[in-house]
Amino acid sequence: MASNLPGSVRQFGVALRALLVFTAILGIVYPLVMTGVAQALFHGNANGSIVEVNGKAVASDLIGQAYTMDSGKKDDDGKAIMVADPKWFQTRPSASSYDAAASGGSNLGPNNADLVTAVQDRRKEVAALEGVDPSQVPPDAVTASGSGLDPDISPAYATLQVNRVARERGLGVDQVRQLVKENTEGRTLGFLGEPRVNVVKLNTALAALG
Repeated sequence: MASNLPGSVRQFGVALRALLVFTAILGIVYPLVMTGVAQALFHGNANGSIVEVNGKAVASDLIGQAYTMDSGKKDDDGKAIMVADPKWFQTRPSASSYDAAASGGSNLGPNNADLVTAVQDRRKEVAALEGVDPSQVPPDAVTASGSGLDPDISPAYATLQVNRVARERGLGVDQVRQLVKENTEGRTLGFLGEPRVNVVKLNTALAALG
């Protein structure tokens, strides 16, 4: 009986069956298999690399965050002025204030006067916070990442902060320096990028010390 149907109708039937089969395979089976593999082999990554403290999700180690405190002062709009909290390792600046919904850079070029001024001001602030000469402040302490969400800093910047963090928390310098060492990651695959310290992971480990 099917052979008596018009060619166009038979072609429609073939196309419909192909659509249903590929929808089932690519729309249901494949996603379920990939989700299962990801959960089994890369559970943490598949769930957003969530950082938990006492069983409570507090951050993602893929997204940096500001470690600040209220300065007790307000700006012209009446909003509290936040400053670096000396008890925590500080990450690099962010043009988006680490808002994941507004990821991006400032789009200011290296010769832009506003950027030059901002970098100079940041260098002075970091130097004052760490009690060092401005010439000792590494570049990543005063420049934002392209995404505005980078959680990593250089080992040099992390090391610069060791004395201050140890002093503010009443910890031994060697103890805090060892914590930095344990949270320092090498180049990806041994040759890509630069050594780095994830500040979110580092501060989570710091919090665990009490």
